[in-house]
Amino acid sequence: MLNSLLLQRPLIFFDLETTGVSLTKDKIIELCAIKIMPDKSRTILLQRFYPEMPIPPSATEIHGITDEMVRNEPTFREKRNEIVSFFSDCDLAGYNIAKFDIPLLVEELLRAGLEENPFEKVKVIDSLSIYFKKEPRNLAAALKFYANEEIVNAHSAEADVEATIKVLNGQLEKYSDLIPTIDSLHKNFFQESEYLDYDRKFSRDKKGEIIFMFGKNKGLPVADNLGMVKWMLDKDFSEHTKFIARKILSGEII
Repeated sequence: MLNSLLLQRPLIFFDLETTGVSLTKDKIIELCAIKIMPDKSRTILLQRFYPEMPIPPSATEIHGITDEMVRNEPTFREKRNEIVSFFSDCDLAGYNIAKFDIPLLVEELLRAGLEENPFEKVKVIDSLSIYFKKEPRNLAAALKFYANEEIVNAHSAEADVEATIKVLNGQLEKYSDLIPTIDSLHKNFFQESEYLDYDRKFSRDKKGEIIFMFGKNKGLPVADNLGMVKWMLDKDFSEHTKFIARKILSGEII
C-alpha cells in the first residue's frame, strides 16, 4: 500500500473523534494515528480519552462512543507526552485534517501545557483537498470511487484512517499528474492561509500588517490596539489564538 509514495521521513495518517466541533469547548475522545515509515512499515497509536465533560448525544450518534465507554480512560493531558513523542519529526496526512483535526489536536496539546505548536512547520497532505479538486464528494464516496470498497464502521477513528490511506493510494494510482512526494502533495492550510491562528481571529492585510478579524475592531491594525490583544488573553478564545496573541505582544510576530 502506498508503494508509489516517496517518503523522506515518517508520514502519520490520523483521525479524531470528538465531543463536537468547537475549538474552544470540545474535546478529543479518540485518536487513531498510523505512522508510515519511509520503508513503508507502520506503527499505530489508538487511544480513547476521558474528556472531563459529557459527550453530547448528537456526537454519540455519529461515532458511537458513550460516556460509559470512556469513563475509565486517561485524560488527554495524561497522554500528552506519548502523543507528542509519536508525532515528533513526522509529516501529517488525513481527510479534512487541515481545517479541523490539526487545529483541535493543537488546541488540546496547548491546553495540556505544551508551550509550542508542534505542527507549524510540518508538511500536510489532506486527501480532501485533492479529492475536491478531482472528484468533489465525501470519504465514503471517495473510498468507493478510488478503491471500489464500502466503508465499514464509518466514523470509528481506525476505520476512517484506513479508508483515508486507501483513498490516497487510489488517487496516486489514478492521477498520473500527481507527483508521489510529500513536497508535491503538501497542502498546509495553516501556513498557506493569510490567517495567523486556526480560529481566524488574526490575519494580515495587503500591506502585511496584522489585523483583527472579529468584533468592532475587525480590519483594524493590531499594533494600534495592543490592549485588545492583552484583553483577549483572559477571555474565551482558543488556546492557539492566545498563543499567537502572546507572540504578538512579545514581538515574536510582527
